[in-house]
Amino acid sequence: MRFRLLACIVLMLAAPSPLLAQIGQISGQVRYAENNQPAFNAIVSCDSYTSGFIGQQYADRNGRFLFSRLKLGQYTIRVRVPGFIEEKQDVDLSSAVTANLQIQLRADKSKSLVTRPGTINVNVPPPTAQAEFDQAVALIITGQKEDIERAIPHLQKAISIFPNFTEAELKLGTAYMDLGSWDKAEETLKTVIQIDPNAGNGYFALGEVYRREKKYDDAEKVLAEGLAIEARSAQAHFTLARVYWERASNMKDESQWRAPLEKSYQEVKQAIDLDPNFAAAHLLKGNLLFKVRRAEDALREFDEYLRLEPHGEFAPQTRELAEKIRKALSQQKKP
Repeated sequence: MRFRLLACIVLMLAAPSPLLAQIGQISGQVRYAENNQPAFNAIVSCDSYTSGFIGQQYADRNGRFLFSRLKLGQYTIRVRVPGFIEEKQDVDLSSAVTANLQIQLRADKSKSLVTRPGTINVNVPPPTAQAEFDQAVALIITGQKEDIERAIPHLQKAISIFPNFTEAELKLGTAYMDLGSWDKAEETLKTVIQIDPNAGNGYFALGEVYRREKKYDDAEKVLAEGLAIEARSAQAHFTLARVYWERASNMKDESQWRAPLEKSYQEVKQAIDLDPNFAAAHLLKGNLLFKVRRAEDALREFDEYLRLEPHGEFAPQTRELAEKIRKALSQQKKP
């Protein structure tokens, strides 16, 4: 999913992680068994036998994925696409530092739709629909507004050819998000969930739309539904944390904003537990701590954000604030 989730407006003493003596990587490619086409946007997750969840990403337009800077050890790679059987492969990086996987996805026929008597729709787009989808993706990845606008008719045509094209509906919804067309995005992402009630990323995208529309109750509900499907999404926990943060920011009475602020803190903490290198989550956590006057703890989070994104969008403001906090704390310690 390409759309950017902006970090909240910022109101620093984490040491750099030590370099590992040996690191490894797991790469691979995901394809559909029925037509050997790359599984673009397949959800690929990596778990360590010892430390648990490592991360989650989407396969690129060639179906490829890469998890790098992994400690040597045992890992499990899981691949999911709505309408297809989840694939799982165990990887041993204890003796080799690299592994390359070739993963084939097979349709889950128990969830397929009957299209006419005697035939089964295995949820694999026909070549004409896939071609339209591929053209749209090639335009969207440029990140240019004009190209995203040009991609939309291709996605609409792909969907008209193959009405249950969940991937195309999701891409269309996020394209509308990139253009700021929140009403169209909302309508499209609701369709994604109707087609596939287990499409967790559809719920997460819709939750972000509701947040942008300031429909905080709806955002909270749909994000919770998505997290019931995929509880290990750091991005979803972060979005929910932002929902609570923004709700609290609109309350003037401390007796009112304390509860949503605590919920926001718990969600952003979960996001960081799932992805320690989630820079925007560290920034939000710093804001939350600063709000409750835990300046020294906030400083550590701001420092971590700056370590991870020294040239990030909010780096200048964060650096300025961090220096002010540092000077204030120094003054307090003087006799």
